[in-house]
Amino acid sequence: MHRYRLPFALAGLLLAGSAATQPSGAIDDEFVYRVRQGDTLLGLAEAYTGRASLWSTLQSHNAVADPQRLPVGREIRIPFSLIPERPATLTVRHVTGSAQAGGRALEPDATLDEGQAIVTGPSSSVTLELADGSTLTLPPASRLTLERLRAFQGTGLTDSVIQLEQGSVESAVAPRGEGVGRFEVRTPVTVTGVRGTRLRVHASDTGVRSEVVEGRSRLVVRPPAAAEQTVQIARNQGAAVSREGTLLGVRPLLPAPKISSLRREGGQWALAFEPVEGAVAYLVRVASDPEGAMLASSARVTQPAARLSAPGAGTYYVVVRAEDAIGLGGADASLAFEGAPALISSSGLTVGLGSGGSVLLGND
Repeated sequence: MHRYRLPFALAGLLLAGSAATQPSGAIDDEFVYRVRQGDTLLGLAEAYTGRASLWSTLQSHNAVADPQRLPVGREIRIPFSLIPERPATLTVRHVTGSAQAGGRALEPDATLDEGQAIVTGPSSSVTLELADGSTLTLPPASRLTLERLRAFQGTGLTDSVIQLEQGSVESAVAPRGEGVGRFEVRTPVTVTGVRGTRLRVHASDTGVRSEVVEGRSRLVVRPPAAAEQTVQIARNQGAAVSREGTLLGVRPLLPAPKISSLRREGGQWALAFEPVEGAVAYLVRVASDPEGAMLASSARVTQPAARLSAPGAGTYYVVVRAEDAIGLGGADASLAFEGAPALISSSGLTVGLGSGGSVLLGND
């Protein structure tokens, strides 16, 4: 089977005597660089391969007549095989509950290596960070393997392949805008690759769903006994694929719900929001950041209301998302609120009340 490498944004390198480079991505086994004013093959060879002498290889590979005069906007292809890589690590930034890697409990600031499998329990979540600042959030009941975790030598660019086996992974890829060499999320029937973006991928017994909140993505559908199919997913679009590898369509994501009220009621907060047309359920989360990456809790409801708790004192955010009939999640609505001190168990979870709330300190 032909193996695809998907396009990704790369940026942030400075070449002597030229403007900042702005690669346009990658196709198959090659980087694709779009020439800017002042670029030369000598500079590109030095920046991407570490060997200026390879300028002649790039000249031949791209049929360039004059290596000193590259037309602005022209695409120059640089084989991945010419770009040295080194092993990279991934850092744990946030853990709630019993997330594990290799059967060992994860803790903040721990580092993970290529090949490790990460699992979150039914009420657990973990947030991970790549060397380029990209973050991965695993909500409850998820499992993935770090299939490839590399960095392109001397460039600050990463080469990451994530195998999602069940549950979800929500990623913010290259949030600093410096680009990423490759970022792919693979499932048994899909490969989703992105340029700098916010991407969610969900895998279950019914199939795979990919949602692009920011940026854009290319989805390769790989049925076990049929030809591959490639589709582009733009900002605020999602795609669903059946477990047999049938593309069920690309459609706009639902808009963010409008939160109408959030008020304290005893040991909980009562949330109300306006219904979203086309929604069959809503995902309600509490997090310590407005994007919902550092999760404290997550619940799915079918009505536009929910009761929630904060894990302690400080500022928290309720993050609400509508889901449509094929399971695609829409844009998030986020609202800050002040938590109250809660009793925390040794696993990092709040101690619950029989009524469904949490044990709050200093409250009757």
